[in-house]
Amino acid sequence: MINALLYLVLGVGMGTLGGIFGIGGGLIAIPALALLFGMDQQLAQGTALVMVVPNVMLATWRYHQRTPINPRHALTLGLSGVVAAALGSSLAVRLDANAMRIGFAVFMLALAAYNYLQMFLRKPPPSSQLRHPWQWLLPLGAGSGLLGGFFGVGGAVLATPVLTSVFGTTQVVAQGLSLALAAPSTAVTLLTYGVHGHVDWAMGIPLAVGGLLSVSWGVKVAYALPERLLRSAFCVFLVICAVMLFLKA
Repeated sequence: MINALLYLVLGVGMGTLGGIFGIGGGLIAIPALALLFGMDQQLAQGTALVMVVPNVMLATWRYHQRTPINPRHALTLGLSGVVAAALGSSLAVRLDANAMRIGFAVFMLALAAYNYLQMFLRKPPPSSQLRHPWQWLLPLGAGSGLLGGFFGVGGAVLATPVLTSVFGTTQVVAQGLSLALAAPSTAVTLLTYGVHGHVDWAMGIPLAVGGLLSVSWGVKVAYALPERLLRSAFCVFLVICAVMLFLKA
């Protein structure tokens, strides 16, 4: 009972941060589970997905209520992402856990660097509309789904910076579209990890409940924060988690 309450509280914190950054909590939960509970990388990713799947669905709806998500764009990203996520997750469950952890840390550092550089590059003012044809979303969905399935994070963490930099959208529009991409891809990734026994359901379910209680609050905070502050906080968080994972590996 005490453990379940601990996981519930942890889920509340992860859900809040997931709502703020538009990532469903997976990028937060995976290093936390690996570092705090000593899980191997695949088990941490699979268990985090139990929380991520419902969080992503709720966060997508909350973003859509505030800034309507274009259904064509969401469908394009979602369909291309879910196929690639199935491929990525099938590969991930067969790899060495320590190598996966190091790869995950490198992925977070690269993502932080990319996000940080985007704040200083000159580009047109962000818009709620795509700068390029919607068909360009197909390779973005596939690439994001592949990495999302491989690392168990749903693809939103890659899609968001690309949507803001290449497609010229605002941060909140990018986060809403990225969540629409992540919803189906996280579900198929969780199924893959579950089939291969890389999920701790007793921990994952309380985490999911805590996340559902707090993700809406996180979305509200995201809309209240200045865009540069939101990006900077995300980058700092990624670097801290990556360094801790390197020390653990």
